Amino acid sequence: MFGQLADAGWLGLKYEREWGGGGLGHVADAVFAEELARCGSGGLAAGIGAHTGIATPPIWKFGTEAQKRRWLVPALRGDVIGALAITEPDAGSDVAAVHTRARRVDGGWVVDGSKTFITNGVRASFYVTAVRTGVERGHGGLSFLVIERGPGVSARPLRKLGWHASDTAEVAFSDVVVADDQLLGEEGRGFQLIMANFQWERLLMALGAVGAMRVGLERVIAGGPRGQANRHAVAWHATRVEAAAALTYQALRRFLDGSDAVREVSMAKLLSQRACLELYEDAWRICDGDPELERGLRDARLGPIGGGTDEIMREIVGRPPAL
Repeated sequence: MFGQLADAGWLGLKYEREWGGGGLGHVADAVFAEELARCGSGGLAAGIGAHTGIATPPIWKFGTEAQKRRWLVPALRGDVIGALAITEPDAGSDVAAVHTRARRVDGGWVVDGSKTFITNGVRASFYVTAVRTGVERGHGGLSFLVIERGPGVSARPLRKLGWHASDTAEVAFSDVVVADDQLLGEEGRGFQLIMANFQWERLLMALGAVGAMRVGLERVIAGGPRGQANRHAVAWHATRVEAAAALTYQALRRFLDGSDAVREVSMAKLLSQRACLELYEDAWRICDGDPELERGLRDARLGPIGGGTDEIMREIVGRPPAL
């Protein structure tokens, strides 16, 4: 699928043509994310989305020209697969708790640590990896290294309830030697890199949920829900689909305008993921265990967790607005 999408020019819609992209900007990428969710497989959408939406953007935004030619260009050709490696067994939503260590040596670093729930982790050719290069705790001392698959890098696939078409892995780094030219951005500024793409990642998740909800709604309507209670349930979910779409598109407009869209993006992510899960729960029940709706239900379970949990979104939205 990576090769087929690359041939169609869809892996790099927002990137400039000089890197092999389409030069079409974020709007085209947003349309792609919503439509990709209509394929019916959350795993396929996740694997492609992780490559185009969270692994390659930091290289595009913070990488040197040499780094873009080394990793971004072949990624857009579909020759290599990228993964973003931040989450650890003890550091999920709290990215400041990252423990993976990069120890300074002549000419680079030696990396030790582990990551988990890494989408594309088994098949990835390179990992855009959050590591601790400084002694500071919390947000300070975090950096990003692009670690290529090789000696000392191992990946173990994880069993999952859904997303069966996407590989999700626990990735271990053991005495992995990483050269100086694999540092992405400035040393010690890794937290800024993490936050820079969070809003786009959450927007992509909201857009994907809108696409997935529309597919589920079409399927349950085509099945002809019988009985007043079921019809009313479908009507309620149809209303939530449009509400989630309107909120997501408004958040996208603010993001594209360069406005502070954190609150709107967080609202869109919070509403769309929970609404998608609940739609598929009812649709699967109404259609008496339809296998496509069952897969949609399993795939939707990740939504309220990935990219920032519902609790994190509520925390962001519930904060008093800055004066």
